[in-house]
Parts: sequence; structure tokens; C-alpha cells
Amino acid sequence: MVPFQVKGLDHVVLRVADLQRALDFYREVIGGTIEREQTSIGLTQLRIGASLIDLIPLDGQLGQIGGAGPGREGRNLDHFAIQVTPFDAPAIRAHLERHGVAVAAAGQRYGAEGDGPSIYITDPDGNTVELKGPPG
Repeated sequence: MVPFQVKGLDHVVLRVADLQRALDFYREVIGGTIEREQTSIGLTQLRIGASLIDLIPLDGQLGQIGGAGPGREGRNLDHFAIQVTPFDAPAIRAHLERHGVAVAAAGQRYGAEGDGPSIYITDPDGNTVELKGPPG
């Protein structure tokens, strides 16, 4: 028996090539807000709902520990999903288009709350981000 109960995703840490470009994406496209910055070690934490996305520049103290950065031959992860509500697909697509962000895929997918709509996009470092709607 596991001695704890899982509450949800706490945070995701992404190594990024261009911190400002990543900040612009996660603030302007995703709607995150800067929660904490630790420039001495190269860490910026963004609040997205109840979770955090940590951004670590490749040329910073923490970023250099991980070796080569994300690219065609090596990625940080397959993808991560951010729960969004309401899920108004036309409004989301229009918002993404205004920011020059292409929709890579869209459809019904299973997630933590069950089957529901989702849209896949790519951040500036090539990480796949799923915008996941509620079941319905």
C-alpha cells in the first residue's frame, strides 16, 4: 500500500534554449505568471493553475548539468498536459493563431478526468504541450 495520496501534477521542469522566448510563450500563450525567479542558479518558476512550470536556461548553472539541450535528436519529454477550462476550441485556436502557434493535432483523448477534447501544440523548444479539456 502506498503511504500517500496523489493530489495532482506539482511541477514540470523544462530546459530551454532561450529563456525570454520560453517566458513569452508560457505567459502569453498559456497564461502562466511568474511566481519565483532564482537567477543565481538559472531558474524561473511559472504558476499555471495549481501547478508550476520551471524554466531552466541551457546556459545557466542548472541547465548545464543536463547535457545537450532539447532538439531534433533529444527531447526533454514526450509531452505534458495542462488542464484548461472552458474548452472553447474555436476561441483557443484563434488565440493560438494570434500568437503564431500552430495546432499539431486535435481530438478526443483520455486524461486524468476521462475522455475529453485536447489540442497539441509545440513550445519554442520543441516540447509538445497538450491543452486538455474536461470530459464531456
